Amino acid sequence: MEKDNLLYSRIKTLRSRKRIIKKDVEKQIRKKYKRHREVWKLRRNIPLIPLEKPYQKGFVRFFVVRDDVKRSKDGDFFENLLKKINTEMYSDTRKFLKKKRKSGRRIYVEKEQKTANVLPWEWDNPKFGLTERERQYFVKREYYAHNKKLIKEYYEFIEPWRFVLRVRPNMITHYKPLDLDLEREYNALDSYLNQQKVIGIIQKTIYGKPNKWRDKYKRKTNVRKYFNYRISAEELAEIFTDGEF
Repeated sequence: MEKDNLLYSRIKTLRSRKRIIKKDVEKQIRKKYKRHREVWKLRRNIPLIPLEKPYQKGFVRFFVVRDDVKRSKDGDFFENLLKKINTEMYSDTRKFLKKKRKSGRRIYVEKEQKTANVLPWEWDNPKFGLTERERQYFVKREYYAHNKKLIKEYYEFIEPWRFVLRVRPNMITHYKPLDLDLEREYNALDSYLNQQKVIGIIQKTIYGKPNKWRDKYKRKTNVRKYFNYRISAEELAEIFTDGEF
């Protein structure tokens, strides 16, 4: 009887076997995900080698502090701030044009370029280094991400007139050698982790599920806030039209 009970305890149920298989798969995915990040860092940290003969490849456009702002007492302040939000755009020509359809015809218009927005995780990040005074030049914005059905936030610089665009030749002076073994391993890991089922497991076990209730509640409160402002504006308009002021 004791032998039968011992044998029965060793026999795993179908549910427990599925749970073990699921955990093994998640462990394998976590291991490959971790190795993928390690290989990505190794590829990124490969030292650059200078070229014997540098060459030009198109043009690059970027922001600089305006001359009058640079000469003011806050010149150094905006120079340091620009280093954190500057952007670069590349083009084959100096004009930085793109095609646009207008009235059935294709025309060329200038590409729009703005300073970088600050993301929420960068706002208080010591590595990003925004000071208390620099934060005063940003305003919090929200937008609706249709692909994820979420309201996302960012911080936008409110005085872009302090910076102007400059264009210079894009000179290639260094190159990064390829490590074939690292490239093969990275491509294999990248192909595995980009499978649809694997992406779902990574999102669930590593990044965590999004809080749908919180985002839904946030959207409702934003709509309610907008509605209240709208009613207040209508009431204010009636007051003015009635001649009470």
